[in-house]
Amino acid sequence: MINLASTLAAITIAIGTMIMPGNHLSKNIKMEKGHDIATLTITSPAFEPGTMIPDKYTCKGANINPPIHIEGIPEGTKSMALILDDPDAPVANGFNHWVMWNIDQTMPDIPEAYHGAVQGFNSNHKKGYIGPCPPQGTHHYHFKVYCLNSLINLPPDSYKDKLEKAIKGRVIAQGELIGLFTKMK
Repeated sequence: MINLASTLAAITIAIGTMIMPGNHLSKNIKMEKGHDIATLTITSPAFEPGTMIPDKYTCKGANINPPIHIEGIPEGTKSMALILDDPDAPVANGFNHWVMWNIDQTMPDIPEAYHGAVQGFNSNHKKGYIGPCPPQGTHHYHFKVYCLNSLINLPPDSYKDKLEKAIKGRVIAQGELIGLFTKMK
């Protein structure tokens, strides 16, 4: 009886770790058009995942991008792309804060106040980074990084939707860092 109970407990724990949302085991490998997509680890020395983004990187501060570290860039990566969006924004499809592509694949760190690569248009119709600045409440900011098997041929006046279409089928690894920000009046 004890062995049966122990076995059932072990099976329950094992199944739970495989299907629980947010568990690293459930998102290590995804499929896109018949090939595996590896998981990148995206971090920032400026803030921990799921914590507040410092004012310096928002509309309350210098309004420059925080430094981003990319770990796990796989062989075969020819370029990278980054999308920063706020799905909590009260506009259709959220607010896009940063759209960038053809980032050098040998660059595991995107430095603070970065202006390299190809910077597309954000939702304010301006090129480059625009920091968090929610009208009210706490918003979630998703820094999504994609390793691609080729360079992207897009005009520099492109927005998030065009970039997402251009990278479809080219992603070999991806990862995400989520930061928070609340603008106090």
